[in-house]
Amino acid sequence: MAKKSMVARDAKRVRVAARYAEKRARLKAVINDRSADPDQVEAAVVALQKLPRDASPSRKQRRCRVSGRPHAVYRKFGLGRNKLREAVMRGDVPGVVKASW
Repeated sequence: MAKKSMVARDAKRVRVAARYAEKRARLKAVINDRSADPDQVEAAVVALQKLPRDASPSRKQRRCRVSGRPHAVYRKFGLGRNKLREAVMRGDVPGVVKASW
């Protein structure tokens, strides 16, 4: 089980990223606009750098929904490898069976 503080920190990052998503998109559009004035682009870069670090969506960590584990999380199921194996063994995941040969 992951520390509750780490799970809470990631939840906070999700909220902060959602709050600044529109502002980041506007600034990035100005930066990527080839016809924009260089002074405008520089001002947008500075404004983007002044946003909180957690405003970047790439700082979010994919975690297991059950245990909060940050590594070995399968995107398709949203579960860590350990919890996914337990769910498969119980028969909770349709279409997935234990391999045997």
